[in-house]
Parts: sequence; C-alpha cells; structure tokens
Amino acid sequence: MLSVSNLSVQFGKRVLFDEVNTKFVQGNCYGIIGANGAGKSTFLKILTGQMDPTSGQISLEAGKRMSVLSQDHFAFDEFPVLETVMKGNKDMFAIKKEIDELYANYTDENADKIGELQVVFEEMGGWTAESDAATLLSSLGIKDEFHYTLMSDMDGKQKVRVLIAQALFGNPDVLIMDEPTNDLDFETIAWLENFLANYENTVIVVSHDRHFLDAVCTHISDIDFGKVNQYSGNYTFWYESSQLAAKQRAQQNKKAEDKKKELEEFIRRFSANVAKSKQATSRKKMIEKLNVEDIKPSSRRYPALIFEREREAGDQILNIENLSKESDGEVLFKDIHINLSKGDKVAIISKNSKAITSFYQIINGNDQADSGTYQFGITTTQSYLPVENSEFFQNAELDLVDWLRQYAKTEEEREEVFLRGFLGKMIFSGEEALKKCNVLSGGEKVRCMLSRMMMKRANVLMLDEPTNHLDLESIQALNNSLKNFKGTVLFSTHDHEFAQTVANRIIEITPKGVIDKYATFDEYLSDAKVKELRKKMYS
Repeated sequence: MLSVSNLSVQFGKRVLFDEVNTKFVQGNCYGIIGANGAGKSTFLKILTGQMDPTSGQISLEAGKRMSVLSQDHFAFDEFPVLETVMKGNKDMFAIKKEIDELYANYTDENADKIGELQVVFEEMGGWTAESDAATLLSSLGIKDEFHYTLMSDMDGKQKVRVLIAQALFGNPDVLIMDEPTNDLDFETIAWLENFLANYENTVIVVSHDRHFLDAVCTHISDIDFGKVNQYSGNYTFWYESSQLAAKQRAQQNKKAEDKKKELEEFIRRFSANVAKSKQATSRKKMIEKLNVEDIKPSSRRYPALIFEREREAGDQILNIENLSKESDGEVLFKDIHINLSKGDKVAIISKNSKAITSFYQIINGNDQADSGTYQFGITTTQSYLPVENSEFFQNAELDLVDWLRQYAKTEEEREEVFLRGFLGKMIFSGEEALKKCNVLSGGEKVRCMLSRMMMKRANVLMLDEPTNHLDLESIQALNNSLKNFKGTVLFSTHDHEFAQTVANRIIEITPKGVIDKYATFDEYLSDAKVKELRKKMYS
C-alpha cells in the first residue's frame, strides 16, 4: 500500500534516518512512536510529501488515495463546515465543482461532458457525499445547525472535529493522523477509537495518548537508532516487552534458553489478555505474528519520578463545603461538597476545563471562591502542579541548577552535586542542567515543575493536566509513580490510561453540583446512573 525504500534524512552532520526500509499495508493501523527529537513529525512530513528526504523514496500504490489530518486550523476559514469536510476527497470535490460550473453555464454542447462526469461522480460515491459528511460531523459532536456555518466562525475545538471529519471522509486508502485526540473529550475519543479500530484500510498515527494507541494499533513503528523498527501489537505490548528485554540485557549471567522461555511466556500472557478483552474484534486482533525475535530493548530514557512523603498524613485530608464560582457570568461550578480520605486518588473531571483550573486555584489559595469553604487537615502538606507554569520561569538569569535550588529544604539539597544528580535523573544531564530556565520547551518546564514537587515531599499532590507537553516516556514514568505513591492525589487529565490506572475515585464538578463515585474511570463512564445524572447536571 505505502512503502519506504532506502530513506535517509540528514541535517548538516546530524543523521536523522539512515537507510530506512519499511511498509504500511492494508488493514493495519501503525502507531509511530519515538523519543522527542527522534523524527516523528519529519517522518510524517516525508510520507505525506510535505518534505523531501535526503535520499530514498516513498511509493503509494497506484490508484490509491491518501488523506492527512490538517494541522492548519485556519486553512478553510472561508468555507462552510460541510464543504470543508467534502474537500477531504479532493478528486471527488473537483468533479463536483466542475459539474456545478457546467450546469451554471449549461449549453447543449456540454451536456455530454456533464453526463460523463456524473458517471464518475457516482462511482466515487458523490451522490451520498453530503449525507456522509453530515453523518461524520454529527458523530464527532458537530450539530446539524453548524453544518453550513463558516469555519472562521467555529471555535478551536470545533475546528479540530471538522478537520478530523475531513480526514476520514470518503474512506481514504491511507489515513495519516498526527495527534488526532488533541482537544477532544473522552466520548469523542472513544468514538474515534471505535471508528479506526474497525477501519479496513491503512492508518498511520502519531499520538501521546496510550489508551488510544492501545485501542487502535495493530503495529508499532518505533523510531530508534536512526531506523524505523516495526512490531506487531499495540503500545502496551511494545512498552512491556521492551522493558523486559532491557531487564534481560542487564542479566548477563542468565542463560539464553531461560531468557527465551521468559519472553515466550510474556507473549502467551499478553495474547490471552487481549483475547479476553472487549477489544478482541477482527480489527483489534493484534497478536497474530508475535515472535520472540520482535522483542528488543529500547534506547529510551525514562525520568526517575519518585514522590516521597516527609510524613504520613492523618485521616483528615481535605473538607470542602458549598464551594461555588462564576466567571464572566458563567457558572463554573456550584454547591461543591467533598471530603477526601487518606489514600484517595481522585480524578477531577468536568466538561469545562476552566472549572477544573479554577477549582485548583481556589483550594491552593491563588483565587477566591464566590461562596463556601475548604480546609486541609493539619497533618497534610500540599504540592501543586498548575496547568499554566510560565510565571515560574521568568527569571532569565537562572540556570536549571539555580532554579531548582530555590526549592531545596536542606543544606545537602542546596549543594550543586545533589542538584545536578537530581536533574540528571530527570533527563537534564551534563550541560543541559546549565540551560537558562526561560528557554525551556513545554515538556522540559513540566519536568522541572515535577522536580519541584518531588523536592517538597508533600503527602497531598495536586496536578492539573500533568501530561500536557510530556513525551510518552515521561507520561509513563509519571503514571507509574502516581500509582505507587502512598499519599493522596488529586489530578485532572485528558489521558484515558492515566485516569484509568491511577484513580480510585472520580469527582466531576458541574454547574449544578458534584458527582462523586468510588470507581475506576472506565466504570464511571459506563455507569448508566452516572450518565443520566451527568445529563441533568449539564442541562
């Protein structure tokens, strides 16, 4: 379907790809993964023809159509929503436009031409194009009333949905999507997961959403060591198998036969789990050709995220009574009553992200509620990761060592050797520890903020969208760390896997009160009573 032959990419002396050969075939979904800087975006640009390689070629099977999720949210501002979707099939839309122009200037001479074009248009599914586009839009949460609205009048989150509909429109033979879940709610992501999991053509996707990768991918294409290595299975299989392979590589004295048995047992266990899962449909059977030889250690570096507590908290953690907040005439939340217990790991959710951030700001003393009170237990210490962190990095004179020194609690922690060692564990090694704090990337800033949290050794952690800007390795490390943390956690996230594996309690704050349930995230979303209650709370 789509093949990559002898692909090399070099920028100056830096070799990004070296003689890459791989294929993407029909019926499979490929998740492209790689550490930051490995070349994921460059690889997609080369596949889609937006960039030329240094050498080598990309070949799309003759007669096949490729569709790419647009990253330019303003490219279609002058067009109505429905027309924007239909533009996803460029050939069909061009024929439709030609037919419309011929009709607008109808003569006996062009009647035959119209007839010929209509036959082709019918073969391409043109007569149902508008209804097909409308169905996609409705499935993605764009109501009928917006289908003829100009794209320029749609907000950012609505535009994302329209552009996804555009990419999916017309059943493309090869579908390429870069971070398709950004700005989507959990319900829309679930719809997209189901759509792609049952898609019969070729899908190539880059995503930092592990649940999404697990739900849709039959293969993982790992960019590592300047190559693209392809593995059968989803992201979790790749991650767990690469960790096992790395552990085995460290076991120098273990016999090769014993290692092979351990790997084979891992494959059997993983295969059994997939077979039992709800995802074991025809599209989701990911374990057809797993081989021991597929399993290799990765060169990935994972930050050492370990949250320790200076002291254990007592039974009283946080009590909130009648908390309410409005902003610019909008009710963010009202009548919020919450009592947290020791050991609670709470996913704070809402259909309005502003409500969540306002809630965190209030209980951290950075904003005032319109009504109500909150009180932390006297044995608690709190540490907070805000969704917006720019105010912490405004001092252009500070390098990372001096920046982190601000949050040291002991003389030992103020020593440069300690600070550089700490930063090294957070993947700021060598000269990187001397970067000025105002030139950091978004992901680097979040890793710094997490370092600050660890230095505090609090027993109550609060994190507002902690996975924003992080790469898959940092997300995985943070996920594991919060699962193992012995204290209390409040967090919000758009990462389904993160919510499902960390939270033991879900609290949803709404304009009409709170929904509070001890459950996993999946149990919460599938609970019929909760679904009915959510409708009432947002109506």
